[in-house]
Amino acid sequence: MRAVCVIGLGLIGGSVLRAAVAGGRRAWGATAAEDDAVAARAEGFEVEPSVVDALRRAAAEDAMVVLAVPLTAVDGVLRKVGEHAPECVLTDVVSVKGPVADAVARHAPAARFAGGHPMAGAAVSGWANSSAELFRGAAWVVTADEDTDTGVWREVVELALASGAHVVPTTSDDHDAAVARISHLPHVLAAVLAACGAEGGPLALALAAGSFGDGTRVAGSRPELVLAMCEGNRSALLAAVDDALGRLGAARGALASTGALRATVLAGHAGRSALTAQHAAGRARVVVDLAEPGAFDQLRLVGEQGGRVTALEGTTVVAAVPVG
Repeated sequence: MRAVCVIGLGLIGGSVLRAAVAGGRRAWGATAAEDDAVAARAEGFEVEPSVVDALRRAAAEDAMVVLAVPLTAVDGVLRKVGEHAPECVLTDVVSVKGPVADAVARHAPAARFAGGHPMAGAAVSGWANSSAELFRGAAWVVTADEDTDTGVWREVVELALASGAHVVPTTSDDHDAAVARISHLPHVLAAVLAACGAEGGPLALALAAGSFGDGTRVAGSRPELVLAMCEGNRSALLAAVDDALGRLGAARGALASTGALRATVLAGHAGRSALTAQHAAGRARVVVDLAEPGAFDQLRLVGEQGGRVTALEGTTVVAAVPVG
């Protein structure tokens, strides 16, 4: 198995390093956060003195480099990749894909790149909260863009599957549009909800129970990380915010004119029911041969239908797609 070099050892990067080592790979990391570096070394993990040292080792050992830094740090790290490991196999775990792909093209164009994004975040952060089991059963996007090399895509999928995740193949643009609605918009709405609740004063907060706690959980995330991912997906998030504002406007108009919220509540209930139904649906087995023409078209269709890649067998990709 190809060795793995993880740049960034917070919650996600630390979990990638742990999972890679648990899966039997040679793996090491580097981080600008000295407390994370000290903690990882104390647990016996290899942490290079600097990002440059880690990348030079990656080049010497032909390792896969995994970028696990905030979007605001991606350009700086990729400049170092372009200088010290320019032709490495490269992936990332950043929460937006289009801006990362653009940055790779600018700073490390010779890298063999396939973007990635495990959907396994949490309100906590740092090495201390990382776990080799974090990705167990999670969706992990591996981008299947037109210019993605199938061999590199397969290697990144192998890493994700070995970490316990299921892989969702899609394009960078489709990924960013989707996460704007199910990840980034929830962060914005949670921030608004938490601020509105706090304006109610001590009485309101004393009465806050499950609905308020569940709805504002992600507002407890580190603000700089939330800003990086939401502002980094600006255009797609704007479309999602416009949709939400339109729905809130309709709800306000109905409440002011007739006192009714039926349409809003029923649409929300239907949306939540669709989520539950998709998770509970039966699965049809789909097999795609990467060696066949149009393989990525088939894989992207798997993603569009809510399917996940569950196994690799040689050049054959095995996926499960919801039915019913």
